[in-house]
Amino acid sequence: MKIEDHLLDTLLFDCIKTAKDAGGEILRFYHNGYEVEHKSDESPITEADLAAHRHIVGRLHELTPDYHILSEEAADISFEERRQWQTYWLIDPLDGTREFIKHNDEFSINIALIHKRQPILGVVYAPALDLLYFARRGSGAFKCMAGEAPTPINVRPAPSDSQLTVCRSRAPGLGPNLAKFLDALGAHKELSMGSALKSCLVAEGLADVYARLGPTCEWDTAAAQCIVEEAGGRMVDVYRRHLRYNTRESLLNPNFLVYGDPTRDWTGYLKDCDESTYTERQIRTSAAL
Repeated sequence: MKIEDHLLDTLLFDCIKTAKDAGGEILRFYHNGYEVEHKSDESPITEADLAAHRHIVGRLHELTPDYHILSEEAADISFEERRQWQTYWLIDPLDGTREFIKHNDEFSINIALIHKRQPILGVVYAPALDLLYFARRGSGAFKCMAGEAPTPINVRPAPSDSQLTVCRSRAPGLGPNLAKFLDALGAHKELSMGSALKSCLVAEGLADVYARLGPTCEWDTAAAQCIVEEAGGRMVDVYRRHLRYNTRESLLNPNFLVYGDPTRDWTGYLKDCDESTYTERQIRTSAAL
């Protein structure tokens, strides 16, 4: 079944409104206080995560009652059930809970529509910055700052090695794989950012590459992948394969690269890196970085 473009346009409009309304819920806690609890795997969760989850899920059920929904806060669904889904929503109600707790404004709401294992619509909204990125299949990618009209965004051609800009998380220190990647890359500038906004910086041409050589989950990447690819970039595993969704029991992504210039072999810088096997605890505690 093909999803027609006019339906995607309608869903995109509704998703943007849903993300902004959920952002209002998040900011209510952000500015007025909240309790921080920890899941069984010790990853943090706040009232804001749950409030945004309830709002987004409720709204998406109203919009598309026939589509399933997979959210970080309701992910306990077996692959036996999920494997039957051809089209479904994949959401992270608050990507970057640690950024939220640190009060650095770099957290986002991620909403993606997955069809046949690929994201065909993506919305990334940073409510504290009132910064929106969005895209849908075949229609390009856009950025919208507070009070401004949306503007098209595109990746940039990679400059000379000494001018490369690498996007990375604000987590202190480097894992061994990232250290090897940066060393292989040579001279470069680094741009730190939280949540899915890292990938969006590549999409709008402010950074050339983002290497995620550690655990993340599928809801962390899907919306941003649609935006990056519609902006002309790529989000691929270490074998240059596009990330695919809901293909197995685990919802863990492989190590991956986000890059703008497809003419450069970015995976060549990964030759000394190892593909790791992660524990469930590592997945949860690292994915928000």
